Amino acid sequence: MKQCGLKLSGMVILVALSGIVPSAAQDSLNVTMVGSYDPPGYSISVAFSGNYVYVAAWDAGLRVVNVANPASPAEVGFYDTPGGACGLAVSGNYAYVADAIPGLRVVDVSNPTSPVEVSFCDTPGEAMGVGVSGNYAYVADAFAGLGVVDVANPVSPTEVGFYDMGYAYGVAVSGNYAYVADYFAGLWVVDVANPSQPVEVGYYDTPGESRGVAVSGNYAYVADGSAGLRVVDVANPSQPVEVGYYDTPGESRGVAVSGNYAYVVDGSAGLRIVNVASPTSPTEVGFYNTPGHAKGVSVSGSYAYMADYYYFEIFDCSQATPVASSHYSDFPEQYSLSPAYPNPFNSATRISYEMPVSGQVKLLVYNLLGQQIATIVDGAVTAGVYSVAWDAGNLGSGIYFCRMEAGVFQQIQKLVVLK
Repeated sequence: MKQCGLKLSGMVILVALSGIVPSAAQDSLNVTMVGSYDPPGYSISVAFSGNYVYVAAWDAGLRVVNVANPASPAEVGFYDTPGGACGLAVSGNYAYVADAIPGLRVVDVSNPTSPVEVSFCDTPGEAMGVGVSGNYAYVADAFAGLGVVDVANPVSPTEVGFYDMGYAYGVAVSGNYAYVADYFAGLWVVDVANPSQPVEVGYYDTPGESRGVAVSGNYAYVADGSAGLRVVDVANPSQPVEVGYYDTPGESRGVAVSGNYAYVVDGSAGLRIVNVASPTSPTEVGFYNTPGHAKGVSVSGSYAYMADYYYFEIFDCSQATPVASSHYSDFPEQYSLSPAYPNPFNSATRISYEMPVSGQVKLLVYNLLGQQIATIVDGAVTAGVYSVAWDAGNLGSGIYFCRMEAGVFQQIQKLVVLK
């Protein structure tokens, strides 16, 4: 899907959400400006990792911006992809770029000043979005549906499975499930426990045009175009149920969730911050009518990084979101991996863990021989308390071990499968 528009002289706007009085001049609530940066191309999607933000900039490919000092963001590197970079995910030393017609591009960003493409997978459709979990990249491949690409060896990615649907626009992965925003059919829940045979287990036909999705705890948050933000209970993945919604003033294009807040990129209506502490009653607590057209957002700590088509913007949310971005009212004080519940279990259980600071985390499952048999979580998260589902339906009865790795922290819990 070709993006077209007039390129204006761009800038990144760093915005602090402070106070409670809206500024008429800026057309904002709780927002003040603190800095700027001029990016090339058309900013479509963003991902945060470490001190860097990675921008999918359509015709300008992948841009790498150092945001260690939010008041002085600076581009330090780029890779000009062959297509239209419109979605991306970062895991470890690699950026996975959904590059529209040329498919998935794998870029080594271990040296952010010199990104290098190491491989690609020419998916059959038009790669619009991507999520990475463990050894797999999950590609929202437009009319070709959901593609599953094995990236265990990043220099040799291989599509190993797919699931056909209407028009896959965005994807999020949690546990053994991929949650796909289908532009025409709403939210699809696909079991990817066996990546070579993805199976749809449930769906919810949203009223709008689903363009993005984020999953946190038992809820999927769907950016549903003209129908705003939809909150869907996915505690039972086979029976997703909408429990709440917020009708944003624009057309929601994407969403990120951190703690009790959903950050919605709302097209011409800019960035909307919605309190979802009560999923049945989402409430807007702040907004900024950005100068461009809000397309994508990534959140880390108190900052929201936004792709605004003609611009790239950073928002300091520390005052607008006074309750820290965690899944409960306070940040946990230490790393922790809680015992699974239920345990023993037949086929499915839930595993909870705590992150006192934002960072990379892995939840890995091993058998008694010490062989890794499953990856439950592998990626960057913000500080908070998390609960993820794990389906051991393809495993036999026995004793297994779940290991949490976060920086130098490690903890193991025993899992007992009884069938």
